[in-house]
Amino acid sequence: MTGSQKPTTRRGRIFPELTIPPEELARRKTEREAFYQRCRAIFEQVRPQFLDQHYGWYIAIEPDSGDYFIDKDIEITHRKALNKYPNTTHCVFCLNENGVTGTI
Repeated sequence: MTGSQKPTTRRGRIFPELTIPPEELARRKTEREAFYQRCRAIFEQVRPQFLDQHYGWYIAIEPDSGDYFIDKDIEITHRKALNKYPNTTHCVFCLNENGVTGTI
């Protein structure tokens, strides 16, 4: 005998007032992409001078000032950037052919 199961009711968000509108999400994505492009331009300028001696190291770039910090350890690189510019955002790249680490 097959019993009928009660369909589960779909619940909404716990805090619907915290839902971010799609326009705001699109604006944030555009800002992130513009920030990345500014950092990437600086990375492309300085990469050739460090690629031979510091291959595989990390570089943190603060695009407003154009400053960058290099170290073998990604955490130390990140910390150097935060120590000098504690209230700004920076981007970290790896000094290699494409600027990324790891595999997918």
